[in-house]
Order: sequence, then structure tokens, then C-alpha cells
Amino acid sequence: MRIAVVASGLSVPSSTRLLADRLAAATAGRVDGAEVAVVELRELAVEIANHLTNGFPGPRLAAAIETVTGADGLIVVTPVFSASYSGLFKSFFDVLEPEALAGTPVLIGATGGTPRHSLVLEHALRPLFAYLRAVVVPTGVYAASQDWGTEGDGYADGLAERVDRAATELAALLSPAAGSRGAPRAAGADRRAEADEVVPFAERLAALGIDPPADRRGG
Repeated sequence: MRIAVVASGLSVPSSTRLLADRLAAATAGRVDGAEVAVVELRELAVEIANHLTNGFPGPRLAAAIETVTGADGLIVVTPVFSASYSGLFKSFFDVLEPEALAGTPVLIGATGGTPRHSLVLEHALRPLFAYLRAVVVPTGVYAASQDWGTEGDGYADGLAERVDRAATELAALLSPAAGSRGAPRAAGADRRAEADEVVPFAERLAALGIDPPADRRGG
């Protein structure tokens, strides 16, 4: 089970990367055999800008795109800039193919200096991934500066609970045991093919017990 983590913090160390790591650890601990790969967008900024202008990804960006689009689940975390996600964060998802994340479970997170920006999860991040046809887990995690503790597990009250709840929700979408106990979720192209499968209208009517209208062509 492959989990890709996309972090778009600009500083080192970064509270954005710290939150991403906490979310990844909490999720991986709930999914058997989870493999976690982290994509640091700060290291790809130049290649992302070049791709936007010339349409060709550099080698490191191409590898990052493959990691993200081939993952079974995503954890994405951005710092808040001007009450929204960062430009670097948005630019990375702009270079993905339109259907690349269709059906992919996504856990969204953000960091900022004040709790006032916590609604960025709902007015910016959730609509973005809904547009990309990803499956966003109900709980998003926002961490303000005051949410980070200095002792124990490094959390202030409340953040640990949000991390655990969000990780549990993502793990439930990734783990077969959390659903019907059937086969694991399809990954990559197989999952997107399932999302794009077209069911004929007549079959949809038949499933509802409705006879399809007679073909009046030629009569």
C-alpha cells in the first residue's frame, strides 16, 4: 500500500513538513504494509516553473509526479499564504493530468501562524481536490503555531486528536479490513479506469426496475 506525502513548506525546518510527517506516521501505523514516500515541493520549485512554461517535466519532477499519481492514498500539506494554499502547492497540482487523482483518497492539512486561517481547509483545499475528483477524508488537519508543544509528543491539546482522527479515516479508505474485507483498492490506472467506467443508460434504468423507452427511430 503506497502513501504519497506532498509537503510544500519553504523553510528548513518546516512546520508544514512536521505536520506532514505526523500525519504520515499516524496513517502508516494503521495500514499493514504501508510504504510512505515524501515529495518536498521546495526542492522542485524550479522544475515546476519550467514545466508550466515549456510543458516538459524535469527528471526529479517527473519522478515526483509518478510517485503521487501512482499512490494508493495521498497526504497533502501546505502553508497558508494570503488566506489560501501556497502558489508552489497549487502549481504542482496544476501540472498533473486532469484525471490523474480521480478516486484517490486524500487527507488534507495546512499550517499557519494563527487559528484564523483554519478555514483554508474548507474554502480552498477541499474544493481543489473535489475538482480533481479525489476522495477527501472528512477530517482536515490545520496546525497553528500555538498547536505545537515543546514536551512529550510535541503536540498541544487538540492537534493530536485531529491527527489521529484524520489518519484513521484515511486508513479506513486504504485498508480492505476497514471496508468490505474484500480485495484491496485498485491503484493508479486501474482505480482511475473504474472511476471513468460508463454504464449504459438502459442498464441504469433496468437496475431501477424501469423499462427503457422503445426505440422510435424509423417509425
